Amino acid sequence: MRIKNIQLPMPVTANSARTLARLAVVWPRTLLPLCVVLALAGCGTTNRMVVPSLPQDDYQVRHPIVLGEEPYTLQILVEPVTGRFDNRSAARLREFASLYRRFGRGPIMIMPPAGPGGPPSVEPVRHALFRAGVHVRTIVTPYPAGPNAVAPMRLSFSGLKAMVADRCGQWPRDLGIGSGAAEDWSNKPYWNFGCSYQTALAAQVADPRDLVSPQGETPADTELRTGAIEQIRKGQDPSTNWKLQNSALSAVGAY
Repeated sequence: MRIKNIQLPMPVTANSARTLARLAVVWPRTLLPLCVVLALAGCGTTNRMVVPSLPQDDYQVRHPIVLGEEPYTLQILVEPVTGRFDNRSAARLREFASLYRRFGRGPIMIMPPAGPGGPPSVEPVRHALFRAGVHVRTIVTPYPAGPNAVAPMRLSFSGLKAMVADRCGQWPRDLGIGSGAAEDWSNKPYWNFGCSYQTALAAQVADPRDLVSPQGETPADTELRTGAIEQIRKGQDPSTNWKLQNSALSAVGAY
C-alpha cells in the first residue's frame, strides 16, 4: 500500500507575521498618492463644456437697441393766413430747436397746409427757429390739407435716435406646446418677449449717446470742497446739519 506525500500548510512564524504587518502599513501609503493622481488626471481635460440648465437666449440679444438716423417731427397750429402761433406752440418750437441743436443735422423741412386759400406764411416759424439758435437751411414743401379747415403745420429733421433693430409683434412659431415642433421643448422665451420693453426704453432715453458711453464728469464744487476741508482742519464735522423749523404746511394731523 502506497502512501502519498501530503503537503501541510507552513506554520506562521514570527518572521512571517512581521512581514505581513509591514506590508499592511506600506501598501496604503503607496496606493494613496496613486489614487489622488488618477483622480486629478480625470479633471484635467481641456475640452470640457458646461451646458447651463436654461438656454442663454436674452431679449437684449434678440431685440438690441441701436442708434440710427430717424426723423424728428412736430405739428403746430398756426393762423391760416399770417402763420402766427400762440405761446404754447412757441414753447414747442423752442423745444424742437433744442433737439435739433443736440441731435439734428441737415435742413429742416417745413410743410404748411395748402388749403383753399393757399398755404399760410412760414416766416413766423423761421424767425422762431432762428431766435432759438437754429441757423440752418429750411425747405418749404406744402402738403394738401384737403377739406380740413384747421390743418397743422408740420416740421421735421433727421437726427440721431435710439431704436430697436427689428419690428415688434412678430410670432415666428406657435406658443402652444403640442404642435410637434422641436422648438416646443427648447425651454426658450418666445421671440416677441422683451421687444416692447426695449422699444419703450429706447423712446424714453433723453440722450441716445448715453447708451454708447457715459457723459463726462462735471467740475467739482470748489466752494463746497474748500468749506469741508476748513471744517476738518478745525476739528469740526463737515457734514451738513439740516434743521427744519415751522415746516408744517397745516396743523391738521399734528400732535
